[in-house]
Amino acid sequence: MSSFPGAEDLAEYICRNYSGRVVEVGVGHVADVAAILKAREMDVVLTDKEARKLGRLTVEKDDIFSPRLDLYLGASLLYSLRPPLELQIGMGELADRIGADILVRPLGDEVATLPGFSRKLVNFGVARFFLFRQDR
Repeated sequence: MSSFPGAEDLAEYICRNYSGRVVEVGVGHVADVAAILKAREMDVVLTDKEARKLGRLTVEKDDIFSPRLDLYLGASLLYSLRPPLELQIGMGELADRIGADILVRPLGDEVATLPGFSRKLVNFGVARFFLFRQDR
């Protein structure tokens, strides 16, 4: 059982719709979704402002505004749970460079408008989140 409401459904959505590498940006101290993805053998990278262990998961030190591209190359999805607007904007700039989608579960109504991306609200099970896809 996850301590993050909707974690199982969010992980299920990611597993059904993405393959290859996925990156959780600004993981903080709760890695429920990443742990579920890892258990399903997905290639998950966790990033935050400090490197550390989070349970059995390794968190890589990174700054989304000056990213270590090796962490993100090949990623089909960047996702973040309760990120501030500034972080969402940084994710948009990086996702545009690497060709990834963005999934954001906001804290409230803090949802960015990202140039070059369309945004839609997704309800999947009990998970509620915004999905950004590059305009084609």
